Amino acid sequence: MSLRLLSHLAAALFSSAGLLAQPGDGSGAYATGNYRNLFAENGHSEREIRAKIDAAYQQLFHGDPQTQAIAFAAGSNENGPLMYITDWANHDARTEGMSYGMMIAVQRDKKAEFDAIWNWAKTYMYISDPKAPSYQYFAWSCKTDGTHNSEGAAPDGESYFAMALLFASNRWGDGKGIYDYRAEAHKLLRAMVHRPVISAPAKNASHAMNGQHTVGPMVNQDPPMILFVPEVMPQPFTDPSYHLPAFYELWARWGPEEDRAFWAKAAETSRVFFVKTTNPKTGLAPSYANFDGTPHVNRFAQSGEFGYDAWRTASNWSVDWSWWRKAPEEQQLSDRIQHFFASQGIDKYGPVYSLDGKDLGATPGLTHEDHPAGLAGTNAVAGLAATDKALAKKFAEALWNTPIPSGQNRYYDGMLYLMSLMHLSGEFRIWKPKGGD
Repeated sequence: MSLRLLSHLAAALFSSAGLLAQPGDGSGAYATGNYRNLFAENGHSEREIRAKIDAAYQQLFHGDPQTQAIAFAAGSNENGPLMYITDWANHDARTEGMSYGMMIAVQRDKKAEFDAIWNWAKTYMYISDPKAPSYQYFAWSCKTDGTHNSEGAAPDGESYFAMALLFASNRWGDGKGIYDYRAEAHKLLRAMVHRPVISAPAKNASHAMNGQHTVGPMVNQDPPMILFVPEVMPQPFTDPSYHLPAFYELWARWGPEEDRAFWAKAAETSRVFFVKTTNPKTGLAPSYANFDGTPHVNRFAQSGEFGYDAWRTASNWSVDWSWWRKAPEEQQLSDRIQHFFASQGIDKYGPVYSLDGKDLGATPGLTHEDHPAGLAGTNAVAGLAATDKALAKKFAEALWNTPIPSGQNRYYDGMLYLMSLMHLSGEFRIWKPKGGD
């Protein structure tokens, strides 16, 4: 092949916004605009796939309020309608679920639902008092009437809030006030990196020390990575499932200019971290980890185990591979975790394991005992990066055959289930600014 032909081929690599791919953009969906549809690869029709996603969305957002729905309208205020996403089993609204709900809404072009969820979060969860330790963050758990259960924040929620807001800005354009999506995203991203340390007497704080609640940024500077919580503590640590290098790459392009280099480095750091924190045989990651990847064991029952939080980690690295294709090690990790769960019975494995693969059963009060639909979803998403195509096909089909979560545990399982359907069908996409970056 001639150099002239190679140059023409390189110039033909257009992004979904119609712009030439740039150096550093990788060779994934960001550069090509192409998203795999594993369900179509398995022989399912576009009509079948659309119907399955539509049914899951309809049930979780508009289904029976006692047995199916996790989204609930909550009146209106001066900014318009209000809606919250509830963890049905725990009777609260969490930034995790609220931000997931916004992400699902923007991906599915549901602007009314997006705005209503964001309005509820800003009305009830957002901490606007400059003297409050969690100022500029969101209370991670609230009662469904908006009363705070905790004055602490959880960076997984802020991360999804910021990304969903940027996608909303790019897809729909910016409005006014709280609906100036880009301004709201930038304000949040700046706080995550630069928020000064604020301390006050503890009030409903999950991580208080000596009666004081002391909170700073949501990221560690060196190494650059997300924290489990922004509370100042003697030994800060991270949560592997909070690491979202696919998002950080976008923040390095669209976020506040002064922090773009930080987010680019954070993406690189997270990719290396995934390899360090996962077991070299099973691919399982702990719920909490030190910055060097070793498990961070504390009083939380699943802290050093593959548990509830850790289900999401494989999805994070696999989406990163799908969008960017910058770290081939992510393919090995996906092969590893799919082979492990296949060995446990692809339709039978439970919710919690030791990192070396011992089945630990359920953790009372945290995880249920049956085969969890949320984990079936994230394990299927691992197929976006896996090289064992035959096995990836089996995991995708296992998710296809999994019923929409309902009943007591429908919140977390339902969120992961629906987002996993969207990832596997190529319907969870990068929404670029109109006219390009």
